[in-house]
Amino acid sequence: MSQQRRDSFEQIGADGAFDVIVVGGGINGIGVYRELALQGLRVLLVERNDFASGCSAAPSRMIHGGLRYLENGEFSLVRESLRERDALLANAPHMVRPLPTTVPITSLFSGLLNGAASFLGFSGRPAPRGAVPIKIGLWLYDWTTRNRRVLPPHSFRTAAETFKTWPKLTPRLTYSATYYDAWISYPERLALELVLDTKRLAPNSLALNYAELVPENGGYALLDKLTGRRFPVSARAMVNATGAWLDESLVALGAAKKDHENFVSGTKGSHIVLDNPALFEALGGHMIFFENEDGRVCIVFPYLGRVLAGATDIRVDSAERVACSDEERDYIIGALRGVFPALTITSEQVVFSFSGIRPLPRSDQQFTGRISRGHFVHRIDGDVPQFCMVGGKWTTFRAFAEQTADAVLEALGQERLADTLALPIGGGENFPKSPADLVQRLTSRHGIATDRATRLVDLYGSRAEDVLVFCRACTDDEPLDSGTTLTSAEIVFLTRHEHVADLADLVLRRLPLAITGAISASRIAAIAAIAAAELGWSATETAAQIARLTNELATYHGVTAEMLALRTDERNQPCA
Repeated sequence: MSQQRRDSFEQIGADGAFDVIVVGGGINGIGVYRELALQGLRVLLVERNDFASGCSAAPSRMIHGGLRYLENGEFSLVRESLRERDALLANAPHMVRPLPTTVPITSLFSGLLNGAASFLGFSGRPAPRGAVPIKIGLWLYDWTTRNRRVLPPHSFRTAAETFKTWPKLTPRLTYSATYYDAWISYPERLALELVLDTKRLAPNSLALNYAELVPENGGYALLDKLTGRRFPVSARAMVNATGAWLDESLVALGAAKKDHENFVSGTKGSHIVLDNPALFEALGGHMIFFENEDGRVCIVFPYLGRVLAGATDIRVDSAERVACSDEERDYIIGALRGVFPALTITSEQVVFSFSGIRPLPRSDQQFTGRISRGHFVHRIDGDVPQFCMVGGKWTTFRAFAEQTADAVLEALGQERLADTLALPIGGGENFPKSPADLVQRLTSRHGIATDRATRLVDLYGSRAEDVLVFCRACTDDEPLDSGTTLTSAEIVFLTRHEHVADLADLVLRRLPLAITGAISASRIAAIAAIAAAELGWSATETAAQIARLTNELATYHGVTAEMLALRTDERNQPCA
């Protein structure tokens, strides 16, 4: 167990009384934890697995205003989303960056009545969108941010103009449109930085992963899932931010009966990451935002040197961990072939896949794309009032957290002390306009290679300096192998300072090794050995950690043990 975790449990053992307990350490739960803690309240955040390891680890990596929500008449949601997108561009520039988005268009007037159909209650699949409705939607999108524009307005092109930039796009297109949104490089890391910021700014509040809140003796206890120890805790209010598991957790916490009417209607969304240099080049640095033949909106864009593509949208009856099925993978690949017919795109190019359940508000819509991505707070009265966060999406986490916190503050008779709309996040604080300036400063000050400095700045933002100071003070600051700049000392830093309790925390969420296809059997073994020395794992536990991670990669991310072994062999091959 890390000293960081040990210290947290010591604080709880000394004083288990909190103003608010937040259950669920996804992005919404972490957001409201920060909001409440910064208002002077003592807050406990409890997550039964790792922070941001559920649905929050499986977004499309887009930070966007929701262009297609206009068609559903959700103008207030679009306005809120655009405001939050712009705030994240300013507060977390090390991870949230502008993304030019191009829409290939194959008709002129089709889909013009989609909005009217939605208004009249039609719940089926919308018609394909043509140039005219897309033009109207983009004009409204630009108009919403007319007084605080931070990204360029949209533009339209003819087919001939389009093919000059994207010659590999489908020859069926007649026009294209480009507008700007944003993408996020490391959503799990951004969530973690919110946790770290909160501890720094509000040290009396605590966040624990691998812990669970359980009813006990008419109250509650905090269960440490790693040791089995229990700690009595109390609160004046509770926030339920368990997302897709909301209805299940309400029953477990005694706030609802098993047959209660559900609040959440989840849909499964899957994505794949491809190693396809031809497709990467064909994108020209843009996201291609397109409709598949079944009316589902799909995306594909350059991501960390690879190509990210998705997504599916499938109703699910219950909350559980999910994986991208072979059928979903083939669906996404088929959609890509439709928009880039001249390119070779195969399942063998998939280096990683991921899937999650969107915790959407309960809906009877037949076409899942029409289900609202909005959010609301539902209060359940009791000795400890419970505030349920229903719905929400990554882009609007701060706004949803703010609204939930305001409801809690009102119930507790507390005034708001701080606003977070313009508050920097983690390594976004004092981040230079040109990341190259920080890279140069690190290379000159610490005598490291440019490629290492670039990776550190990309991953940690302005915190890269702290990471590097720690690493350079360690005796073993050497790369894990010849194919990476990741060092043993950096693994030690993460294990000591970033709530690491499991090998998967490092490989899947603290570092982008798995999602980019850079993880191998040899790297897993090397990282496990370092973590074992830090966390006191025995040889048996270390082997179990490696086995669990290997199984998790195969079961939920399409990365088999054979693939991991092959990647090790490829790295060990001598250069020609």
